[in-house]
Amino acid sequence: MAPVVRFAPSPTGFLHIGNARPALFNALFARRAGGRFWLRLDDTDAARSTAEFAAAIEEDLGWLGIVPDGMFRQSERLAIYDAAAERLKAAGRLYPAYETAEELDRRRKRQLGRGLPPVYDRAALKLSPEERAAFEAEGRRPHWRFRLDPGTVTWDDLVRGPCHVEADSLSDPVLIREDGSYLYTLPSVVDDAETGVTHVIRGEDHVTNTAVQIQIFSALGAPVPVFAHHNLLTTASGEGLSKRLGHLSLRGLRDAGYEPMAVAALAVLTGSAEAVRPVSDLDELAALVDLAHVSRAPAKFDEHELDGLNARVVHGLPSAAVAGRLAALGVAPERAEAFWEVVKANLTRVSDAADWWRVVEGPVTPVIGETPDLFAVARKALPPEPWDATTWKRVTETVRNATGLKGKALFLPLRLALTGLDHGPDLAGLLPLIGRERAYARLSGETA
Repeated sequence: MAPVVRFAPSPTGFLHIGNARPALFNALFARRAGGRFWLRLDDTDAARSTAEFAAAIEEDLGWLGIVPDGMFRQSERLAIYDAAAERLKAAGRLYPAYETAEELDRRRKRQLGRGLPPVYDRAALKLSPEERAAFEAEGRRPHWRFRLDPGTVTWDDLVRGPCHVEADSLSDPVLIREDGSYLYTLPSVVDDAETGVTHVIRGEDHVTNTAVQIQIFSALGAPVPVFAHHNLLTTASGEGLSKRLGHLSLRGLRDAGYEPMAVAALAVLTGSAEAVRPVSDLDELAALVDLAHVSRAPAKFDEHELDGLNARVVHGLPSAAVAGRLAALGVAPERAEAFWEVVKANLTRVSDAADWWRVVEGPVTPVIGETPDLFAVARKALPPEPWDATTWKRVTETVRNATGLKGKALFLPLRLALTGLDHGPDLAGLLPLIGRERAYARLSGETA
């Protein structure tokens, strides 16, 4: 059976690189196995979820090349969650509890003071109907807890291997708040069951949730999916990533000029057995990603490493892939292909090409050294156009023969005069783009 996976962000902020990691793991897993990928917006937090963030999630995933096979919002499925909750209540697995947050905090502190684990004692299960009625007469509204079955919950994790959690060590989790709103757990399980999710691939911060969710799947009579809990991305300094703090947001990386395939490759290959390397598309990346080869240690996302990887991706881009962006930078379309092939090896970002287009088109103020004879000879050595990749060699050979200069003493002064810079693309390719008129003017010390 082809796998069905999902990515389930909350539209409460912009996606950052840490969110991209599970999105990519799921999308690549489905792509590699010919499966389906759902985008689920966990937007039951009405106070913080916004349409702006929901639209941004789709846009940012699209920038990475991820196109879901389907999308839905939890806010539109509340009746389905209500029906599931009623089934759990009828089965005695979901029960009302009336303790306030302050009462629960005092109880936990007493347990810790006695050296006991702070596990909920299920006092609410011992309440008589009269006691419940009394609480409600006081104006208390219950929250609803899921009654865990005792024993060991086990699963075979695609990343972590055999896993187990002792249910007795966990508090019965709250699934419904006092105001009737749902916490993450129940809607997530119901949606996975309803949409036929076969594999749940997510961060290792959800490992403990898994034991609870497995029991809810079983209580609802739904198949239990396969789980995979990957390591989390941190900043280079080891700091956790946060949507609220704006760490390494995808739109920030996009606006900074990074290539989506560089971001995607670093996001999923970091912290795995595969070496980080440039890829041309998601199909190539999917062939490299194996959940069994993901490390258990935290994976650090280093922006400096991203710079190097981005440059390698840019160097491999054909001119057709960047034609629109070059046009937006002002590069003449009829010269774009030749220009790109000359300058791309010197770029970290595609946007850097604008600097070299200014060198080609000018105006450039030449840097003229203390060897005027050199430039006079060079001007005379410029042949009539058209020029090609052999022109630079012919000019420099003529100048060398006339002046006796060679190596850096020959090439650096000419580069400084022609480009105003001491570094850059091979002048064999750049000089024909500059052209004879500008080259002559610059070799004469004129801004051109």
